[in-house]
Amino acid sequence: MIASAVLGIALLGCGGSGERKEAVDAQKKITIAVIPKGTLGSFWKSVHAGAVKASRELDVDIIWKGPIKEDDREEQVQLVENFIASKIDAIVLAPLDDRALVLPVREAKEHGIPTIVIDSGLQGEYHESYISTDNYRGGVLAAERIGELTGGKGKLIVLRYLEGSASTTQREAGFLDTIRAKFPDIEILSENQYSGATTDSAVHAAENLLNRYGDVTAFFGPNDTSAFGILRAVQDAGRAGEIVVVGFDTLDKLLDAMKEGTIQGLAVQNPFNMGYLGVKTAYGYIKGLPVEKRIDTGVIMATPENMNDTEVHKLLYPDLSPYLNE
Repeated sequence: MIASAVLGIALLGCGGSGERKEAVDAQKKITIAVIPKGTLGSFWKSVHAGAVKASRELDVDIIWKGPIKEDDREEQVQLVENFIASKIDAIVLAPLDDRALVLPVREAKEHGIPTIVIDSGLQGEYHESYISTDNYRGGVLAAERIGELTGGKGKLIVLRYLEGSASTTQREAGFLDTIRAKFPDIEILSENQYSGATTDSAVHAAENLLNRYGDVTAFFGPNDTSAFGILRAVQDAGRAGEIVVVGFDTLDKLLDAMKEGTIQGLAVQNPFNMGYLGVKTAYGYIKGLPVEKRIDTGVIMATPENMNDTEVHKLLYPDLSPYLNE
């Protein structure tokens, strides 16, 4: 009888402890890791600000941490693995490489940690949602802008960004497919050179191409650093305004150049929305809500002619001050 009573008390105690644990878990604040490709530059600041806005609305914590350099795949892989070890609730990831991050994302899934991919695609089916620009469409818009400004004729250089970057690879594909299909009289002088992840490497690559080919009508750079490298090379050669330059994204120096007319077009994304929807989607998945597998955050072509239009201006000059202490 005494043993039965002790067992009964022990079982009752276990039940009570389990109920308390469930109550504690229910009260535990959700924490979501947001891992960008890099932490510098206006694009990633906008992603960060969007994530902060979502975290405030949902009353969740976010941890913002990414590689210093946008070509450090090993560091990004290590960050994902560290967050898995710390038993984070969810990960929002902008993968530097569409293959190198597959295994750590699979590992996260095996540990019950959902991953929402933003900005750049990832192979495999281990992430729960992909939120980004229609990058192929952005490349199409850039090609159409160059075709319009050159009258569909001339000599063109494409300075690619970085091997393994799915987002820019799609932009380059959309651009080249459109040039070949719609503007067959534009001669593509070079399409197989890469700018690398830094502005210094991009300037060096663009200068080499300009020196090699000389007679160039137009340049396309599929991201902010490649576009900036092209701009600097063209300026240093004294050919700003003569060579048509179309790029992607919104570095301050690119926007200043567009005001001056030395850049004639920028395909513009909505990075704030990527960060915002990334955190909201991760939260929804944790809460058992239906999650869309693919979310398009939009892309437009900004030009010197439309950059002061209200909606375009908001994308070019977002006010991040309510969300970031800078």
